[in-house]
Amino acid sequence: MITLEKVRARAESDAKTHGYHLNPDPEFLRNLLEGLRQNEERYGYPSCPCRLASANFELDRDIICPCDYRDPDVEEFGACYCALYVRKDVFEGKTPVTPIPERRPVEKQVRAYGITAEAPPTKKKPKPTTTAAQQPSMIKLKFWYCRQCGYVVFREDPPYICPICKAKREMFAEITLKSL
Repeated sequence: MITLEKVRARAESDAKTHGYHLNPDPEFLRNLLEGLRQNEERYGYPSCPCRLASANFELDRDIICPCDYRDPDVEEFGACYCALYVRKDVFEGKTPVTPIPERRPVEKQVRAYGITAEAPPTKKKPKPTTTAAQQPSMIKLKFWYCRQCGYVVFREDPPYICPICKAKREMFAEITLKSL
């Protein structure tokens, strides 16, 4: 069983490493940490407590806490989407936490949540839609490397920010493998 103390220690360590703080509201923080704990027990990985996970690691890779969107959200808005991680000015009460717009691309949400986008009405017979259960095989995983520090990752898209050197997404390049 995963304890709340273990989840909190991991979040505090990550916050400290990246110069962030955890949300200063004790009850709000406890609820977020409990959500992380429950998601880790449920899925085997700590998916973001403020987003619906699909239970498919590959589809949820971008929302495993800390999610890919945390660093740009904290930089721009002072807090991540769920407000687990905050900047110092927010932690000290100098800046309030405001709603953060969802940065996760709609295509990833649609695929992960198993919903289909509404199409405008037509007189023609609608084309069949692909279900989320059919889509995981359509994910094209690629190797990406950070041209600044050499970090390599195997996933659909490069991260927004390199977890090693904090280079922006633009510094990632795709590695193409040639068959023999």
